[in-house]
Amino acid sequence: MYTFALFLLFGLALEIKTQTTTPEQVHLSYGVDPTQMLVTWSSMAPYAVNPVCNYCVSKQSLTMKAYGTSKKFVDGGKGKHTQYIHRVALIKLQPGTMYNYQCGDGKSMTKIFNFTAMRDDADWGPQIAMYGDLGLKNGQSVKRLKDDTQKGMYDAIFHIGDFAYDLDTQNASYGDEFLREMESLAAQLPYMTCPGNHEYHNFSNYKNRFTMPTDEYGDRMFYSFNMGPAHIISLSTEYYFFIYYGIMQPVHQYKWLEKDLQEANKPENRAKRPWIITMGHRPMYCSNKDHDDCTRHESLVRIGIPLIHAYGLEKLFYDYGVDLALWAHEHSYERLWPIYDRQVYNGSLAEPYTNPKAPVHIITGSAGCQENHDDFKNNTASWSAFRSNDYGYTRMHIMNKTHLYLEQVSDDKGGKIIDSITTKKRSSWVIFEERNTTKEYKT
Repeated sequence: MYTFALFLLFGLALEIKTQTTTPEQVHLSYGVDPTQMLVTWSSMAPYAVNPVCNYCVSKQSLTMKAYGTSKKFVDGGKGKHTQYIHRVALIKLQPGTMYNYQCGDGKSMTKIFNFTAMRDDADWGPQIAMYGDLGLKNGQSVKRLKDDTQKGMYDAIFHIGDFAYDLDTQNASYGDEFLREMESLAAQLPYMTCPGNHEYHNFSNYKNRFTMPTDEYGDRMFYSFNMGPAHIISLSTEYYFFIYYGIMQPVHQYKWLEKDLQEANKPENRAKRPWIITMGHRPMYCSNKDHDDCTRHESLVRIGIPLIHAYGLEKLFYDYGVDLALWAHEHSYERLWPIYDRQVYNGSLAEPYTNPKAPVHIITGSAGCQENHDDFKNNTASWSAFRSNDYGYTRMHIMNKTHLYLEQVSDDKGGKIIDSITTKKRSSWVIFEERNTTKEYKT
């Protein structure tokens, strides 16, 4: 009886301890322009006041203040796990300047973190770590990514869908623990995301936990932003598969995407930011030995609605000169030759990635999760340039308006670079006449 009473008291104490206003799971994302940075975090008990962040260039005197909003989030699992998610936009930032910050309710505050505000010039050459399908268990790349971050190697992280495996597992405790684990990266670097198939439980955990520019509450799950000489577009491939959440979702996304690409292709915009880069979870192509959509001759993401071939992404990418398409989903790494409609469009035999005549596709879903690897077919497809089953992640350096460098890091081989390419644009002109247009955009 005495033992049972102690156990009961311990359980109650643990429950009380977890339901506090202590801020946790801090992560950043870019705002609508370089003068903003968005901060998102959680607490297990509600705040009596609006959430606040104190920030400044000086670590000793955080004299700037920004207030935000809080939202109660109840997970859909049987446990009805409840937390309070807080969002604050840090404003009036000087582009390219390092800031220190801490957030909370004014009493219970985070430790002091720091970040560098986005630069606002197109001559900046941002460096980015990219991956998808990173789980709480078997997260092979996490340690090396943390080491890289401490060395100051990156300006941002792109997580291309599938978080924690899954965010809602065990009454969303996996999501909490995953974001605690990633805090040392994501509280320092903007953590830019897109949804994957493992967020499919009505996507509520994804929508509530992440805050993306122009889509702060995940109402659309697609958005775009500018970064140095690149225009970045994040999409939801899941709209093609989970139609019971709304059959018009791929249509709305398609129409938004076309308008976004039209704006990015205005001569003055394309001259300033010649690179157009997309990220979405499920690839159009892959040579894996499974039955995923990308293994099919007419994948939904690529051609859209079957039979009528409407609202697919590939022709839109091709027509508007998308340079690089980033994907995950397959638990492997694969680099494709420039490709459109299953045909290779290399720039030349000697330099396939110099002035390529179609988008370049990269699949980077091997950061590690409990589902391990996805094997490849024995026969390599004609459009597949390189593939690996090593755990790892991708680094991208948008060097300038004419050069973009990509490399694949192998965790199995102790951080060795197992693949790399540099894709190049013509030094003075970017020509899209091969992509159903005769316009020339000077850069």
